[in-house]
Amino acid sequence: MIRVLLVDDETLLLDSLEIILSLNQMEVVAKAHDGREALELLKEIECDIALVDLNMKGMGGIELIGQLKEKHPAVKILVLTTFYDDKNITDAIAGGADGYLLKDSGKDAILGAVRQIIGGVNVLDPKVMQRLTLLMTQNAAKSASAVQGDTAEAKDKKTLQNLPELTEREKEICALMVDGLDNKQIAKRLYISEGTVKNYISGIYDKTGIHDRVKLIVELRG
Repeated sequence: MIRVLLVDDETLLLDSLEIILSLNQMEVVAKAHDGREALELLKEIECDIALVDLNMKGMGGIELIGQLKEKHPAVKILVLTTFYDDKNITDAIAGGADGYLLKDSGKDAILGAVRQIIGGVNVLDPKVMQRLTLLMTQNAAKSASAVQGDTAEAKDKKTLQNLPELTEREKEICALMVDGLDNKQIAKRLYISEGTVKNYISGIYDKTGIHDRVKLIVELRG
């Protein structure tokens, strides 16, 4: 059974999440109202994943993410928030968050994200993915414009769209990833299982040498 720590300063949300998770073979081992309380609780209990809000009274989520990764590196972290501005997204992911969902995602998305993250898959809300991809693309464009002329690295760089090693099915999955679909949505669109999608994506990672979903999507967008 997946052991979950909930961290949010909204008591009603904590209680609602506890009910949802408990009814789906997950155990809420503790609830905290800010980051400091969460760290104190983790001295006494163990959990597999922490669902963390970002904007809380007391120690906020960004600071908590950094301390969790330092003190409890085995604990997975899913950000569950209403904010998806550039700073919060980049700070959370850079700090070590394994997933980032918006609170209006719905219970199925939250349950699916928890299971995927425990299974080793990073999860980003489609809105967050679009925002992050745009940000990274803009940063890449700024860096490129600062460089005069072609470099040897630029000349040698392959575009993923033209990699002959990718099969037609793998290219199809890449296109759906660029559109912001998660594994479950891709599986539904292609009438295959989520496990099959994961296998395809693992193959894509191996062939491209890019083992991060966000970086892969940025490269695919070219």
